[in-house]
Amino acid sequence: MGVVMSGNPVMCVTGANRGIGLELARQYLADGWDVIATVRSMDISDELAAVVAAHPSIRVEQLEIGDAESVRAFAERLNGQPIDLLINNAGIFGPLPFVENIQKQRFGTVDLDVWTDVLRVNTLGTINVTEALVDNVAASEKKMIVTLSSGAGSIGGSDRPAMAYTTSKAALNKAMTIVARTLQDRDIVVAIMCPGYVRTRMGLGGGDVDVDESVAGLRSLISGFTMADSGTFRRYNGDVIPW
Repeated sequence: MGVVMSGNPVMCVTGANRGIGLELARQYLADGWDVIATVRSMDISDELAAVVAAHPSIRVEQLEIGDAESVRAFAERLNGQPIDLLINNAGIFGPLPFVENIQKQRFGTVDLDVWTDVLRVNTLGTINVTEALVDNVAASEKKMIVTLSSGAGSIGGSDRPAMAYTTSKAALNKAMTIVARTLQDRDIVVAIMCPGYVRTRMGLGGGDVDVDESVAGLRSLISGFTMADSGTFRRYNGDVIPW
């Protein structure tokens, strides 16, 4: 597919096959945005297929954020495409099911291969995607990058024992504050956000907020962000999260 030039703002969201990414695509489409939604496999979920059927203009692209060649190829396909809002949503927790595998992320029984894999995707992959698409964002009118992190990555506000996941998010938070400072002179707003403990598959069977409520909150905040908000870390309801 070529460059989207409909005159509508363009939002690109990674990890859109289900959960938060899918709901972000759905809500922005309903608001009249053009959406580029990435998935790890083009064997898409029934839920995403339903969104595609309702909104044929959505552009679904294959992207594995932890694979440098996949990121390079994706960026090449989007060459010249302005992106008003890039939402880094894709990520992994680690091996599932949670109960059978959590010991691989606990001190004393840490699986270094698991830790490496989670860091590769959540931290390095997200930064790689952001670097690859920064010129697309700079070419747009709104110029915004939003990274969905987690309160679990807060050193001052979380005591979760999942070392691989939490450190991947803590590292991502620090990296994104550097990105925010670096991109100030290009007038790009960079925000770090926590969607809350959402009832999705990534929520590991728990959760205290529905996905549509979380996404509505995220979108409300995003719509009001200015350069003064760049580099901040906020929950979907607006609460500031300690680093």
